[in-house]
Amino acid sequence: MSLPSVPTIALEKIDFLPPDRVTDDCSVLTLKSLVLEPMLRWQDGEIRPGLFAEWALDASGCRWSLRIPAGKAFHDGTPVRAEHAAEFITRILDSRDMFGMPWSYARYLAGAGISAEGQVLTIETPKPFPDLPEILSEFYLPRMDAEGRPVIGTGPWQVEAFTAGREVLLHRRADARRLRFVAMPHAEDRLAALRAGEVQAATHMERLEVSRRGIDGFGWQEQTSTLSVMAYLNGFSGAFADPHARLAANLALDRARLAGEVMGGLAVPSDTIVSPWHFGHAEAGLSPLRFDPDEARRVLALSQGPREVVLRSPTYMPERAPEVARFMAEAWNAVGFETRVEIAEDRPQYARDIGEKRMGDAAIFDSSPHSSFRVLDDKISGLSRAVWWQGVSDPEVDAGFDAARHLTDTAARAGAYGGLLRRLHEAPPWAYLFHPVLCLAHDPALRGLSLDHKGILRIA
Repeated sequence: MSLPSVPTIALEKIDFLPPDRVTDDCSVLTLKSLVLEPMLRWQDGEIRPGLFAEWALDASGCRWSLRIPAGKAFHDGTPVRAEHAAEFITRILDSRDMFGMPWSYARYLAGAGISAEGQVLTIETPKPFPDLPEILSEFYLPRMDAEGRPVIGTGPWQVEAFTAGREVLLHRRADARRLRFVAMPHAEDRLAALRAGEVQAATHMERLEVSRRGIDGFGWQEQTSTLSVMAYLNGFSGAFADPHARLAANLALDRARLAGEVMGGLAVPSDTIVSPWHFGHAEAGLSPLRFDPDEARRVLALSQGPREVVLRSPTYMPERAPEVARFMAEAWNAVGFETRVEIAEDRPQYARDIGEKRMGDAAIFDSSPHSSFRVLDDKISGLSRAVWWQGVSDPEVDAGFDAARHLTDTAARAGAYGGLLRRLHEAPPWAYLFHPVLCLAHDPALRGLSLDHKGILRIA
């Protein structure tokens, strides 16, 4: 069967979001990546050119200079200037995520001077901030159209027509190729539309009610995500305030069986707080986490804390969270915990509860930043004590991160971060679970599609 002149791709949602809304939603990031450009591009722990073609840090480690190439213009012909980027960053410093929770950008850039001259953006921070390029890789600079929508970009694809929440028609500036993207929130609907020929590709097929590893007659691609599914452990009070209990909770989990039985094979076991594609992970040199229930019982016996555990779980985000919770409860109870699962029906309120430290003893969640710095600062550091930190303090990690975050030599910083990831492998603050495997199904005739490790659909 031949392709239609304008192939259609089904995403979970169609939106570009307001300029001051940063998101980790793969569907939104797919559209942003096609139409806009990130200020810098993150690729498996390394930084590549994006909107800025050149970037440099001075000897003090505090002054970044970033250059937009001459002739760079928005799709409407407006020249791009560094002042556009400066204004964008200034607005975004008080931004919030899709659940209304505050992001940490204002804290990262507290006291920073942001200035622009011609094509050069300068950011000066009070202390060395060598990880700033990873932060800028999350920022996509748009220009508003006549209707006040942030859909005019500098990327390879241009918006022809856009109905928020429904569909968008794009054409590629290099060759006028056209693609239509439609919103289909439910994976079962995407599958039905694909089989009916109504769409020629569909993302997030890992979210089908029954896990699949392929669909007869269609191309199928899988990609392991940088996202970490885990359970926060309450370090303030209760069973997991004791590090022996936290270690026992991890030793009790058979992650390979969890990936196979609960996730249908669409998961790869985690080994620390970040994925194998995060900065510093390669330097950590980690082995898979052990499943050793006998050792879990022995270690748990060293804890003087209670054995009763309230494990909270949302209904989604991560997928199959209630089933994961039941698996965890069974594993924990087998080594001496007494686990009670609580299911939260309101996902946005659940996120707010966790951010406000109302989490029970453990809470299933996911960690999406592709920046190792961000995960360490937002969720691990007992010095930063940011919104997602849950009370676990490790003096070795805190001191190590406080030193590593200021190292301007990239190799030295990667090695230092690797050491921290190794320590967190050995002394876990969370219950480590898995990285989801993302799935794309498509008409075999529709070529050039791929998923990256962040779940963004790339089109060659």
